[in-house]
Amino acid sequence: MREEKTTLKRWLSPDDLFKEFGIGLSNQQKLRTNRKIPFSKVGRYIRYDLNKINQWLENNSIDVA
Repeated sequence: MREEKTTLKRWLSPDDLFKEFGIGLSNQQKLRTNRKIPFSKVGRYIRYDLNKINQWLENNSIDVA
């Protein structure tokens, strides 16, 4: 799992999510369409809550024995 960066930004754009977590834009689109990733839409803008993304990643992690 990645270490927390010292960013004060709570809401991430799709480009920010790609830069922080490496989740590609087309993959983000598929995850949103299938309601697999938490996101908010304000008008035509997609935003990701950093706290919810971190929780989503933890909840979807796979433990390796």
